[in-house]
Amino acid sequence: MASSPQTTSVPAPAPRPGIPRSARAVMRELAHPIPEARGFAAQRASSLVETTGASSSDQASKLRSMVNATLQAARRATVLAVTSGKGGVGKSNVAVNLAVCLAQAGKRVILLDADLGLANADVLCNVDVRGNLAHVVARQKQLQDVMVEAPGGFKLIGGASGLAKMADLTDADRHRLLLALDAIEAEADVIILDTGAGISPNVLSFNRAADHVLVVTTPEPTAITDAYASIKVLTRRPTLTNGPESAVGGFGGRISLLVNQVTGPGEAQQVYDRISKVAKQFLGVSVFDAGFVPRDSAVTDAVRRRSPFVIAFPKSPASRAVGQLAVRLEHGVHRPERKGFFQRLGRWMGGGG
Repeated sequence: MASSPQTTSVPAPAPRPGIPRSARAVMRELAHPIPEARGFAAQRASSLVETTGASSSDQASKLRSMVNATLQAARRATVLAVTSGKGGVGKSNVAVNLAVCLAQAGKRVILLDADLGLANADVLCNVDVRGNLAHVVARQKQLQDVMVEAPGGFKLIGGASGLAKMADLTDADRHRLLLALDAIEAEADVIILDTGAGISPNVLSFNRAADHVLVVTTPEPTAITDAYASIKVLTRRPTLTNGPESAVGGFGGRISLLVNQVTGPGEAQQVYDRISKVAKQFLGVSVFDAGFVPRDSAVTDAVRRRSPFVIAFPKSPASRAVGQLAVRLEHGVHRPERKGFFQRLGRWMGGGG
C-alpha cells in the first residue's frame, strides 16, 4: 500500500559507475543554505542485559551466563574507525596521533593499520613491525609477534597489501585470524582502525563493524564531495541486487566529521555545516562535529622526522587540536550492545558471527 509522498522531493541524478553520487550533484546539495552547527553530543549507550523466563532447574546456569556476558561486555574495547573519502587528507596522521593522545591519557590503545593496500602507520611511527597480518594468516607468526610498542605508549599492528583478498580466505584461515583478533579486545580500552580511503569492500567492512566512524576531510571541494559519498555508502542499506552485502543492513553506529588542514575555525564550521546538512536532508543521517585540526607546519616537520607530531611538537596548534579531539571522543564514543568487533567483521566479510 503506497503512502503519501513528502511535500518536498529531490530526485537523485543517475550515478556514474562506481560513484554513489556525482560530484556535480553533491556540490549542488552543498550549496544549499547552511544550517546551525550541531555540537558534538556526548552519548553513552547503556550495557543492560535482558533476561528471559527460565525454569527453576536452569536458573543458576542462566544467572552465571548473564554474569559472564555482562563482564565480557564490560571488557569489550571501543572500536573507532578513522576513514576518509579520498587519500591525502591526513587520515593516518590523525589516527596515529589520536592513539598517542589516548594512550597518554591512560587508555590501553591498539592501532590496527587496516589500510590493507597502502599501510604506512609504521613509517609515521618509525617502528619496525617485524611482521603484519599477512604473516598471521599464513601461520608464520602469532598475533602477539606482529603487535609492537609504538611511540607514546600504544600498540601497533601493521597492515599488508597481501590481505586485499581477505574475503577469499578459507574458512579455517578466516576463523584463525578472527579468533586471534577477537582476543585482543580484552587487552585494550580502545582499538583504532586506520582504514583505507574510499568505498572499497574492505574499507566498508571495517567501518560498518566499528562502534564509531570518524570521517576525515579537508576544505577542498573534492575531499568534501568524497567525504559525503563515504557517509552515503556507509549508511545505505544494500538491496537484494547488490551482491554479497545484500544480507546485511547499513551502519548503525555513530559518525563524526573531522575537518583537517583548515585555516581557522570558521572554515571548519562551514565545511561541517554543509556536510551535516545534506547528510541529514538527503540521507536522514546525523553527523556529529568532531572539531578540526588547523594547517600546521609542525605536522609536515614531524612526518619528515618520522615521529607523531604530538610527541615531536606537543605545544603546536595541531597537537592541541588532536588532544581536544581525544577528549571529545572519550566522552562521545557510541558503545551499542553488539558482538565484539572482529566477530562483526567476520559477518561483514562473509564469515560467521
